[in-house]
Parts: sequence; C-alpha cells; structure tokens
Amino acid sequence: MNDPILKFDKVVKRFGDLTVLNKLDFEVRKGEKVSIIGPSGSGKSTVLRILMTLEGIEEGTVIVDGEPLWHERDAADNLKPASEAHLRKMRGKLGMVFQHFNLFPHMTVLRNITEAPVQVLGLSKAEARQRGEELLELVGLADQAAKYPSQLSGGQKQRVGIARALAMRPSILLFDEPTSALDPELVGEVLNVIGKLADEHDLTMLLVTHEMRFAREISDRVCFFDRGRIREEGTPDEIFSDPSEERTREFLQAVLE
Repeated sequence: MNDPILKFDKVVKRFGDLTVLNKLDFEVRKGEKVSIIGPSGSGKSTVLRILMTLEGIEEGTVIVDGEPLWHERDAADNLKPASEAHLRKMRGKLGMVFQHFNLFPHMTVLRNITEAPVQVLGLSKAEARQRGEELLELVGLADQAAKYPSQLSGGQKQRVGIARALAMRPSILLFDEPTSALDPELVGEVLNVIGKLADEHDLTMLLVTHEMRFAREISDRVCFFDRGRIREEGTPDEIFSDPSEERTREFLQAVLE
C-alpha cells in the first residue's frame, strides 16, 4: 500500500474556547477519492481551510505529499513553524474548488484559468493558453473561452472553477461543497464533470459534500465527521447501507429523508 499523500496527525484546531478539530487523525492515499460528510459544525470545511493555509493549527502536524504543511525543518532536522515561502510552495500542491466560484469578474473565462499558471508557475502565455483550452474542453466549455463570468450560468462558473484548479497541476484536488451555491437544475452538470474527472484521470480528490448520492457514487472511501473527529469511515456501501455507529445512522436518516 502506498504512503498517504495527505495525513493529519493528532491535529487540534480551536476558535476561542470551541475545539473544532479534536486530535484528528486522517489519511488520504494517492489516487484516492474521499468524501467527508457530517453535520454543520463537525469540522468538515475546517479541514479544507487548514489545507489551503487559510486557518492555522494549534497542535499536531499536517503532511502533504511527504512534507509538513504548517511546519518546516531547520538545519538540525527539527520542526519549526512554517515561513511564508514554505507555505507558498506547499499551496502549489493543492487545488481548491470553492463553493462560490471566486472567479475574477474582469477576466475572460480563459484568462481566469491561465493567470495563475503564468504568474505562479512561470508558464509562457502560449503554454498556459494551450493548457487552458484543453481544460475547457475537458469540462465541456470550449466555446465559452472569450466570455466573462457574468455571462455564465452558475454551473458553468463552477466548471470554470474546476478547470482553474486543475490548471495548477495540483497533487490533491479539494472540493468544498461544490454544488451548494447552485440552483438545483444546475447541480447535475457539475457533478457529471467531477464524476468524469474521477473516472478518467488519476487524481487524488478530497470532497466535502452534502450530496449523499454523489458521495456514494464517486468515493473510494467516505468519512463521517462529528464533533471534530472521524466517527466512522468505510466504503460507500459500508457507510450508506450498513453504518455501524448509531450517530452515523441518525445523520443519514435525517439527510436522506
């Protein structure tokens, strides 16, 4: 079995007196598709915010692709708090698809995808353009390259967001409730694109989602979060058809009614 590409080791995250992650142990292996489900306030989105370096941690370590995320090693091989340069390097290993798209309104669809590869990765504009056009083809938006975000539907905006995340060639692709801001009739088109990526490409994916049917279809493993810890994890069939924890059963009964 290959080593985990992502590992939380006894991670604690607090907001004031509230402990949001309580000595969390959690792993994702290369190529795995893992969904995190659970009630509001269980710590699901905090996991992604920590990975995107939007929130720090109080205790524990986070390892991404073999390197500590929030720490770096000094000359004596001891861990010390990460510098901004280290965090910037580590961010390049992670691609994020946000709930609310976060597209640049003054840039065309294609430039939204090519800007970061040029500015951050140092790609030439021609290389970035070729990559951007390929990714727009992948998400079914090849004919929308010259449009601006205001001219797109919500589903199209989210597909641009997926292409933009992929343009950075991340080691891990993160999804934070990628359909929660969409009208119901647009949810399917985004889920179809994510499902296609999962089926056809060797991507490592971590998804926080409230779409239980989708989590069941796409995931290699499903983790049920409750009160800052993984209460139960297993294959989609194990979690959705035969959960062993009463708390998991209660949650699924509530959301699947």
